[in-house]
Amino acid sequence: MDIVNPALDEYLLAHSTAPDALLRELAEETRAATGGAAGMQISHDEGTFLTMLVRMIGARNAVEVGVFTGFSSICIARGLPPEGHLLACDVSAEWTSIARRYWKRAGLADRIDLRLAPAIETLRALPADPVIDFAFIDADKPGYPLYYEELVTRLRPGGVIVLDNVLRSGRVVDPAAQDSADLAVRAVNDTVATDERVDAVMLPLRDGVTVARRRP
Repeated sequence: MDIVNPALDEYLLAHSTAPDALLRELAEETRAATGGAAGMQISHDEGTFLTMLVRMIGARNAVEVGVFTGFSSICIARGLPPEGHLLACDVSAEWTSIARRYWKRAGLADRIDLRLAPAIETLRALPADPVIDFAFIDADKPGYPLYYEELVTRLRPGGVIVLDNVLRSGRVVDPAAQDSADLAVRAVNDTVATDERVDAVMLPLRDGVTVARRRP
C-alpha cells in the first residue's frame, strides 16, 4: 500500500536529511546479504526521525527491540550523548554480526549493549524503575503488546516509545487480515490509543509509526 503518491514519496525522501556514506553502505550490504528480508530495515527518513526524537528529549538511556543489521541502532545511538546507553535486543547472531561491524565503524560500539535472547526475557529482567528515556519497537509483531507493556512501565515521565509498522501495509483496516501479527498490531494500537499513561500520535510515515510520550 502506498500511503502517498509514489512521486510524493520520492519528494519526501529527497527533502529529508540524506544518509551519510556509512548508512548508505550498510543499506547496500543489507540488501545484498539478506535478500527479501532487507525490507525489515527502516528507511533513511525514519532513521533521521529517530535521531531527532532522541536528541529533542535529551535521552540518555534507550532500548531497541529488533536490531536486524543495525541501521536503526546507529540512528538512535547517534542521538545519545557520549555517556548515553542503548540496550539493543535481538535473537539473530547472523544479522547482528553485520550491525556490530557498523557500530564499531560509526564509533558507537561503546554506547550499544547487544543482548541476544528473546526480547521479552531481556525486558522482564530489567529493573522496574522508570529510567528509560526512549524506546523503539520494530521486531516480531505478535510480541508488540508484551514489549509495549514492559517498556511503558519503565519509561520515565516525558520519555518516548516509538512503534514501527503499525499499519501493516494497510492490513490493520482489512477485516480479512487475521493472522497473529495483524491481531497483535491492532491490539497494541488500540491499547496505546486508550492508554491514560501516555499521549500518542500515529503518523503515516512509511508503514506507520506511533509515537507515545509518558505523561508526568
